[in-house]
Amino acid sequence: MNEPGGGDRPATRAGTVHETRGGVYRVALEDGMVVEASLRGRLKRESRTGNRVVVGDRVRVERIEDAWVIARVEERRTELVRRGRGRAAKVLVANLDRVFVVVAVREPRASSQLVDRLLVLVESGGMHPTLVLNKVDLPGAKAEAGAMRALYESVGYDVLAVSARSGEGLDGLAEWVCAGTSALIGPSGAGKSSLLNAIDPDLELRTGALSRKTGTGRHTTTGSRLVPLSCGGLVADTPGFGDVALWAVPPADVAFAFPEIAEHARACRFRGCTHRQEPECAVRVALEAGVIPASRYESYRVLREEAEAKR
Repeated sequence: MNEPGGGDRPATRAGTVHETRGGVYRVALEDGMVVEASLRGRLKRESRTGNRVVVGDRVRVERIEDAWVIARVEERRTELVRRGRGRAAKVLVANLDRVFVVVAVREPRASSQLVDRLLVLVESGGMHPTLVLNKVDLPGAKAEAGAMRALYESVGYDVLAVSARSGEGLDGLAEWVCAGTSALIGPSGAGKSSLLNAIDPDLELRTGALSRKTGTGRHTTTGSRLVPLSCGGLVADTPGFGDVALWAVPPADVAFAFPEIAEHARACRFRGCTHRQEPECAVRVALEAGVIPASRYESYRVLREEAEAKR
């Protein structure tokens, strides 16, 4: 069967990239068939953000003799992008419906700046994340989780307090990840793979203990892939990371990745206000009144300065 007007050209079939391995792409076709495909020569020359093809990309594949090739990559609806080595962009996954920022309340406890960086990473990709506080079963963790929940709910985020070990809060998380395509991102040791194993025991994803020397997690996921859940959803299993650098976010756009700062910035006297020293800055008025948390403003200040230094 040929495409209309395509002459002898093979018909293309639609699918989604579920895994990438050294130039080989595992593509799930719409009819349920799974094929391994390579990238067509001309696509290698196309300019795209980060990798030419990533997990979650919608593609068209065609069969040429005994091999499948990716003939076209559709425009991405969303991209989860961080800065990779040097100043290159690293696209973790494309076309997500929702993103969960997973951090541990304890062992290892995530700093507020790391949490904010992860949230901004998602916001800068055009998505609004949900914050997941894991390991609330540990001694004293519930009080810390309560304080973090109050902070982040006050600035507009949905927050889930969960435990992969005890099962607390997993029903709420499962309800969301079992619909559409999701990603769980966060530092190593936060328990992302453990949470997915608890939701779907058939996955048997690798998990690891904390490093005795540093108290941080070891990387147990080495590459991104889309994992089908028995409940029906797809979830991106991505490597953990603790050093989160943003990619190509203009300094003026950093404020828009903080919902509470973006809300008050509309009332600033000067267009292009940096919210640092300008007179009649509505953001600093809200900060002094306690409406904008000091830790959030400090994260904004640091990220704004980093964005300015990259220009």
